[in-house]
Amino acid sequence: MNAPDAAPPAPNQQSADQTMAQVGARIRVLRSRRGLTLKEVAERTGISTSMLSMLERGVSNASVGTLVSVASALGLHMYDLFDRPDQGAGSPVTRLAEQTLIRAGEGTTRRVAHNDTQAGVELAVNTYEPGGASGPRATHHGGREFGVVVSGSLTVELDGEIYELTEGDVIAYPSTRPHRIVNSGPSEAVAVWINID
Repeated sequence: MNAPDAAPPAPNQQSADQTMAQVGARIRVLRSRRGLTLKEVAERTGISTSMLSMLERGVSNASVGTLVSVASALGLHMYDLFDRPDQGAGSPVTRLAEQTLIRAGEGTTRRVAHNDTQAGVELAVNTYEPGGASGPRATHHGGREFGVVVSGSLTVELDGEIYELTEGDVIAYPSTRPHRIVNSGPSEAVAVWINID
């Protein structure tokens, strides 16, 4: 029997529980360094203090929306909450194997394809399973967002309004507006998302 074809190298990943425990510990350290209380971060994000506490202790998985909101409240991109490989001496290329893959709750996977902290830009490829969402409820944070649906369809809840997006559609909005992204279609949806400080 022949061995199966080798799969391309996967983006950096470890177990979801290990990742969330590390992210939670990093959030606690960064919050403390900034002199912020859980209550202050909760007020900036709309996320409950109990949820933030569980996230910091690594006992709760967080949605992509939650992580983006918490990172923004700390003056960071979500990417900055994760351990990343050293990408060397400034290559303009970020290889697939060097990209951070985050499997969040709510049936969503986020692959941070590129992060430029100097320019304040994060480029991600988000995959939503049927029924998957950016989070259980709308969140908000600083910056602006731009998204384009590559395949499938997505529903964007933006400040109480509903926008249905299909392949090729683009949406742009200030991230300060409460927002939630949901795949209410029957098949997987993929979108490229850009967050700007």
